Amino acid sequence: MRLSELSGKEIVDVKRAERLGILGQTDLEINEKTGQITALVIPSVKWFGFRKQGDEIRVPWTHIKKIGSDMIILDIEDHQIKLLE
Repeated sequence: MRLSELSGKEIVDVKRAERLGILGQTDLEINEKTGQITALVIPSVKWFGFRKQGDEIRVPWTHIKKIGSDMIILDIEDHQIKLLE
């Protein structure tokens, strides 16, 4: 799958039934040696659609369970989410 095909998809946490963001508003963490995506870095604070300064959530790529036509489904426990400041 190409990166351009991922852009614009909603990121949804299946455990919390919560929308975390849209993949165009997130950063990707990429392994420089292999070129593989290792994690999504999602801004955790939004205000009227604008990103505010605040924490970011790092979600390892291994916790992505399904990539559909409209969304990306994550299955991750709260203690496995790493907050970045």
